[in-house]
Order: sequence, then C-alpha cells, then structure tokens
Amino acid sequence: MTDARYAARRGEIQTYFDRTALDAWKRFASDEPLSRIRATVRAGREEMRGAMLSYLPDDLSGWRILDAGCGAGAMSVALAERGADVLGIDLSPEIVRFAAEALPEIGGGGRVELTSGDMLSPDLGRFDAVVAMDSVIHYDTDDAVAALAALAERTSRKIVFTFAPRTPLLAMMHMAGKAFPRADRSPAIVPASPRDLTRRLGALDAWDVGRTRRVNRGFYISQAMELTRA
Repeated sequence: MTDARYAARRGEIQTYFDRTALDAWKRFASDEPLSRIRATVRAGREEMRGAMLSYLPDDLSGWRILDAGCGAGAMSVALAERGADVLGIDLSPEIVRFAAEALPEIGGGGRVELTSGDMLSPDLGRFDAVVAMDSVIHYDTDDAVAALAALAERTSRKIVFTFAPRTPLLAMMHMAGKAFPRADRSPAIVPASPRDLTRRLGALDAWDVGRTRRVNRGFYISQAMELTRA
C-alpha cells in the first residue's frame, strides 16, 4: 500500500459520505420506511452486525475497542453495552456529528467516544480489539491487507472485519457501477477472493484466521472474518 494511493482513496470515500450519502445513512439509522432495495441493505447490515458481535465475548469489561468506520454508531453502542471502552472513528465528520447527536444512554458500564479521522493513525493508540464493518470494502486487496496488518500491530486480541466476497452478482454490480458518471455513484466496492484473503492474512505473524460468515440480503452482500492473536 502506498501512502499516496491510500490517501487518495480515503479522500474519495470521505467526500462521498460527507456530500452525497449523509441523508441515506440517517435513514438507515432510523426506523423510517425505506425503498425495497435499501430495506435489504438495512436488514443485511443488522444481520452482519449481529454476526460480528457473536465473534466477541458477551462481557467486554476492560477491553478497549476501535470501531473502524463507525458510521452512525450502532456497533459502537452495542460494544459499549457489553462493557467496552469504544473509540468509534469514521472518515466523515458529518456522519460522526450525526452519530454523536443521536448517541443514546449507554448501559453495561462501557463508554463511547466518537471522532472523525483515519482509522490507521498511530495517534489512536493500542486496542484489545478492532471491529471494521464494511470499512475496507472500498480498497483493493493489497491495500485492505496492508490496512489490516497495520491495525494488527496495535491490537492485542482480536480483529473482526468484513470484505466484499467475489461473487458473480457483486462482479456484475461492480462493473455496472462503472457505467455511471462518477458524481452519481459511490466509491466502488472492490470484491475480494475469500481464499486469497485467507492466505494473505494467514501469513501475518502471530495471528490466526478464524471463523467467517457471509450475509446475503438482496443488495447487501458482505462477509465477516475473524483474526485472533495467536
């Protein structure tokens, strides 16, 4: 991963979510009715969040966790309610502002801090675990693996993340997205081969690739993967 390439891609994603997708994210985070397509995305994200949480202990007291790409903050809240000290970070200051304003009272003894910035910044410190839901799916496999490796250097127990599995449907959607003018579409989701990703991440020193689970709900297709410190 080159710093320039990563920074350029990061800038594209931030611009999209700040200028184009903010209203959509607010609707996803609410209970208001959605179109059929967006309803499948909401349902898929809820199922995926539950799957990722199942890879972590029910009692997270004493854990410091990074929610990388926290969006509207639902994952951060769920982790804090298990007792974790959660730092939620997102590239979009506007989404973070919305999430902070809507943050509920936290039970379970945990706490949530939300901020905007780069999930790879060493200034964030060290963590017991990192959760990255749909936050590396916009990067190609080389950059996604490099980002996860960088996070692993500052994580002592577990990383749970999602990627876009390479399937015929996702490949078709990926190619169709390129037909639209750049101003009218989101930064492309880059499908990855589960086998290739497993092989590459399995080479990380002192980390084991664990469970994986795919969620397929209409227009939401994503796969969770667990990395555990050996």
